[in-house]
Amino acid sequence: MTVLYDQDYGLWAEQMADLLLAGRFGELDIENLVEEVRDLSKRERDRLLSSMRLIVQHLLKWDYQPHRRSRSWQITIQRERLHIIRYLKDSPSLKRYLNDEWLNETYVVASLNARKETDLEFPANCPYSVEDVLERPINLD
Repeated sequence: MTVLYDQDYGLWAEQMADLLLAGRFGELDIENLVEEVRDLSKRERDRLLSSMRLIVQHLLKWDYQPHRRSRSWQITIQRERLHIIRYLKDSPSLKRYLNDEWLNETYVVASLNARKETDLEFPANCPYSVEDVLERPINLD
């Protein structure tokens, strides 16, 4: 089964699902199944952190370029906040990543991306709280 996993992931996944459904547990590729299940959790975490990164990136542009504020930035922030709500509804355990440590790690990439887009310098430390990221009102003046 490991060979199939390496050569045709889609077919491997279908076969694993069929074997599970048929109760043929002894034929399962346990090693790769375990890895895939672990990766599911990482993917959910990464989706949450990606939304946080996009929000922070757009908050930086919003706050440091008030003259360039746009509905597009506002929509991106609102859309990613809605994604976070959905991720947390589907996987409440993801809330453990909504803390200062993960926000600061996310900020590093978000500020680099915002810098590339704007040529502006941003604070070395994240100026936002998790509450700001998730809830701070963003309104066009």
